[in-house]
Amino acid sequence: MHWADVIAKEVAEKNDHPIIATGISPTGILHVGSLREAITGESVRSALKGMGSDVKLIYLIDSFDPLRKRYDFLPEEFEKYVGMPICSIPCPCGKHDNYAHHFIQPFLDVVDSLGVNCEIIWTHELYRDGKFAEMIDQSIKNVDKVESILREVSGRDKKFTPYNPLCEECGRFTDPILETYEFPYVEYQCKCGHHGKADVRKMEGKLPWRLEWPAKWKLFGTAVEPFGKDHAAAGGSYDTGKVIVKEIFGGEAPYPIPYEFVQLKSNGQIVQMHKSTGSAVTGLDAIGMTPPEVLNYLFLRVNPSKAIDFDYGMGILDMEDEYDRMEGLFYNGGATEVEENSVRAYEIAQHNKVPKTMPLQISCRHLVNIVQMADDFNGVLDILKRKEDLSEANDVDLVRLKRRTECVRYWLDGFAPDMVKFSLCKEMPKVDVSDEEKAFFKALSDKMRSIDWNAEAINAAIVEAAAPIGNKAAFKAMYKILINMSKGPRLGPFLESMDPEFVVRRLDEASE
Repeated sequence: MHWADVIAKEVAEKNDHPIIATGISPTGILHVGSLREAITGESVRSALKGMGSDVKLIYLIDSFDPLRKRYDFLPEEFEKYVGMPICSIPCPCGKHDNYAHHFIQPFLDVVDSLGVNCEIIWTHELYRDGKFAEMIDQSIKNVDKVESILREVSGRDKKFTPYNPLCEECGRFTDPILETYEFPYVEYQCKCGHHGKADVRKMEGKLPWRLEWPAKWKLFGTAVEPFGKDHAAAGGSYDTGKVIVKEIFGGEAPYPIPYEFVQLKSNGQIVQMHKSTGSAVTGLDAIGMTPPEVLNYLFLRVNPSKAIDFDYGMGILDMEDEYDRMEGLFYNGGATEVEENSVRAYEIAQHNKVPKTMPLQISCRHLVNIVQMADDFNGVLDILKRKEDLSEANDVDLVRLKRRTECVRYWLDGFAPDMVKFSLCKEMPKVDVSDEEKAFFKALSDKMRSIDWNAEAINAAIVEAAAPIGNKAAFKAMYKILINMSKGPRLGPFLESMDPEFVVRRLDEASE
């Protein structure tokens, strides 16, 4: 049984209307690894929905978190905003509502394109609307008990601040004066010199993470939550949170889904990712180069406890091939016992919207060549029609094919290794052609006029005509006159995708 089904079954037995919560703090560039939490939450939602459960997925944006430092990707002027809530800091590009909106909006666009069915909730609005007021009050009144829990569970043995007021003078979070607390006001003495009061019913301060997380569980009645493995460490924020939510807030901790991190790879080498330093591949890049259903499958094919390698080189094509193979097994059967969970991962990746019949399959690997030969999507269709029967392709098929074409082009433009890139010369390139090569081109041209236009027959004709100069020299000569390179894509399939008249005409030109 797939891991999402196992979790869904257990959750459904205990909750009639389960809430699944995911979230993120948009303090910097959100990399591809940040997608794992959203897709994990959506997979369990889909599994529960498939069981008939009245389930809801919420996506919490921690927009009231402070900017902890000026990251390298920020202009120097942002130094003055350190310590302020990111919802109150200006947008770096001037096109969004604020700093938080600047970094989260592209990510939300990605989440939406992946089909994640969730309600977006901004944490600063929860504070603004007084949703945390009761939990803040309980936290301050029970600070000694909170400190005791933290000491016993995590070994933390130092003074704990249960609430950070927001200074009305400098706009930064500061420490409270708890001794004078009387609901709803907390006094504070800010480092900037200002002495004031914060109203816990308003957006005038926030709970620290160790309290805010369990406060969210209580507020929403969260039944399930995926989160990074760092929070699941012994004595970590989940361990302290499940005690705090019960003993301080009177709630229950959610079913935990700790997940391993995503490793970014290029040419077999691991590339470090962190939103505070930027990343070679952002979430927007990931969906730009990977069809959404394939990206869903990438995260669903393995248990959350296992690390995922996102190889944005040739590994992208391998993953897309695997997805297509699982799709074929889903519709045609024949999966082995080992493959059954991967086939189920394919199904869950569709968010309960699996087509009744198998969609048109044009592999991304095949499109890598075709996209580089065509100017636009219509050109891609023209090339495909030479060998593929597209007469029964429906609108959904064409939308998927166009999306795959766009992903391949995005990958080629920014991430593909040079070994797969080429540019088909529309005119005969200005290259030196030897007499032996001219004779080869002439012989091949004669053969090409009468063969069946398929990769196998084309290869056979090349090998036969190449006898005087040898196969290696013949293939090198063909690449030279077609793409002005010494090597390129597999020649048989490459030529098969071209117009036969174009190929013969090029051979004739080269033989003169």
